[in-house]
Amino acid sequence: MDLRQLRYFLAVAQEKHFGRAAQTLNIVQPALSMQIRALEEELGGALFVRTSRSVELTEAGKLFQAEAQRTLDQAEFARRSVERSLRGETGTVRIGFAGNAIFSGQLMQDLRFFRKQYPDVEITLKEIPPQQQVEAILAGQQDIGYTPDHSKTLTDGINVKRIGEWAFLVALSNEHPLAEHPYFTFEMLSGEPLILYDAHDTHEKLYLLLSQKLKSALRVAHRSDSSLSVLALAAAGLGIVLVPEPLKQVNIPGLVYRSLSASELTANLLMISRSDETNGAVSAFLALKSQGQG
Repeated sequence: MDLRQLRYFLAVAQEKHFGRAAQTLNIVQPALSMQIRALEEELGGALFVRTSRSVELTEAGKLFQAEAQRTLDQAEFARRSVERSLRGETGTVRIGFAGNAIFSGQLMQDLRFFRKQYPDVEITLKEIPPQQQVEAILAGQQDIGYTPDHSKTLTDGINVKRIGEWAFLVALSNEHPLAEHPYFTFEMLSGEPLILYDAHDTHEKLYLLLSQKLKSALRVAHRSDSSLSVLALAAAGLGIVLVPEPLKQVNIPGLVYRSLSASELTANLLMISRSDETNGAVSAFLALKSQGQG
């Protein structure tokens, strides 16, 4: 028994005539009759009572009509569901993000645009430290990451797209002696306790540049993987932190922001994903971004 035989059976049941059913199906009548006989032989009994003028369903045929229609409806539902999934119209996109994705507005902008195009796709969001995002994506725990550049984004199997770039600012307590200055230079950070993101380890661009500029006067006092945490530490007077420019909209009591005179240093935002992505919804999200949408 196959779906074609079910369609043939239902056509005969609807038309109550083999000739008209064959015309509806666009096949010759002998082929239709042969398929119905094969179906009846497989089921072990007659589905139709045949007369010279019409065809009527037997009791078994009436039962089979309901089941056959239900089976074809389910098959059509399955076909359309899979097609929608392959087009990215359904499914789930799991996104990990670092703080700058939120404060820059980039993530929300992308999500709003994607939701308009694919309203039935489920989106899950989770704040994940930058260097853990690569591991989560490769392990299949997340699909897309919004992260600043760091050494692990060069990992095999990870696609990288730059989606934002900003200047760095200095954030510090308003009671700090240097808070009266409208802008900072690297030299002004010499010997000051600095607060760094965990992602800015000894291999990263910011740390290397600070090491080059400050040499032995580089003093890292605290580290954290959260934007709010580094800002809170700075507001408490525990050190000075360099943050991407979009974070200046975060208003924390006792915290002030100052410009940093360092054109050679910028903060960026990347979108990372698997190179061999097969999830239709994830592919649709990435395609919109590749087309410059969102």
